[in-house]
Amino acid sequence: MVLRGTNQEQARPYNRRIVLECIRNGGPATRGDIAARVGLTVQTVSTIVRELEEQNYLLSVREAPKGRGLPPTTLRLNPDGGYAVGVSITPLGVEAALMNLAGDMLGRAARSHAHASPNEAFALIGELVAEMRALRQDGRILGVGLAMPGPFDVQSMSFVGPTTLDGWAGVPVRARLEEVSKLPAFIAADTVAAALGVRLYGEGAGIGQFYYLHFGVGLGGTMMQDGVPVRGAWGNAGEVGHIPLMPGGRLCPCGNAGCLERYLSLDAFSNRPDGQSQADWVAEVTPIFHSAIQTIENLFDPQTIVLGGIAPGALITQLVATTAVLPSSISARYDRTTPRVIASTGRQSVMRGAAALAVSGVLSPRQEIRSSPDRAPKRDPFSNGMAA
Repeated sequence: MVLRGTNQEQARPYNRRIVLECIRNGGPATRGDIAARVGLTVQTVSTIVRELEEQNYLLSVREAPKGRGLPPTTLRLNPDGGYAVGVSITPLGVEAALMNLAGDMLGRAARSHAHASPNEAFALIGELVAEMRALRQDGRILGVGLAMPGPFDVQSMSFVGPTTLDGWAGVPVRARLEEVSKLPAFIAADTVAAALGVRLYGEGAGIGQFYYLHFGVGLGGTMMQDGVPVRGAWGNAGEVGHIPLMPGGRLCPCGNAGCLERYLSLDAFSNRPDGQSQADWVAEVTPIFHSAIQTIENLFDPQTIVLGGIAPGALITQLVATTAVLPSSISARYDRTTPRVIASTGRQSVMRGAAALAVSGVLSPRQEIRSSPDRAPKRDPFSNGMAA
């Protein structure tokens, strides 16, 4: 989905975000390219570009001559035009990273703390954010993004059981995060954050439609449609971990039985029988994993499924290797140009995605990436006040 600008003068703040979004998602471009993509006049784009250059968000680079005449100027994001802090909290602990506008990770730190209470977690988050901000003391820190296990606001599933933050129900997460960080705060499920990181900086770059399957302590996923996460009515679309694929199977804390993440997750892997090797465990869960792939493909019709998360890279690679031969689904096409399943073994996707939440929340015209509860007004980085 391509966002379009408007040439009306009162829409300038929105148009600035449109231009930044165009370059951020599409890469370096000329003024003419941008105008064609977003539906603005070249004159309007030139005015916006001049303002963004003055505010240090954009850089102009003259291309090398290829013939007669003056070569065009290409516009690209200034990597040091702003920074964001990404924070990830899981049942295993808290992690934070500092990222620039180009997606480069400039620093990273973690605190191990199993099943931290809200007070314990926010104390750790405050320490980590301070460490990250100290890496660029004179830099423009746009905000902080928090990735945390979902789903959100579901009575029987949110903040219940070993794969999520048990006991966090009712916590004003955004308010607490802004209090300890002193920054604009943006929140999303870890699956959404990781999918955004993969889309912007990883294996999903250049793939318009893909499903990101997040192998964490639990199991979740997000469908990316033209660079935007498909959220659903309450922001929980794609939560495949609670699909009951095994009727009459293992009991789940959500109250159902046979949920997928009872068999396919770090929690399930950690609780495998004593003496069972990783290879034997993968062989045991392969039929269940393949059923999950079929289900996702038939529901979402993605170009590919990206398997990633906080699981060890070797485990993700081993699971993806089993998909060389898969049962039939609507994705079993003759004209495929990508495998049905690909691996994302770098554990930085969640952190990059969490930081990108803040960048998107402050600079992007889109407002889909936010948690449903505890919302805050969107701040305008181009003025001293609040956006309307």
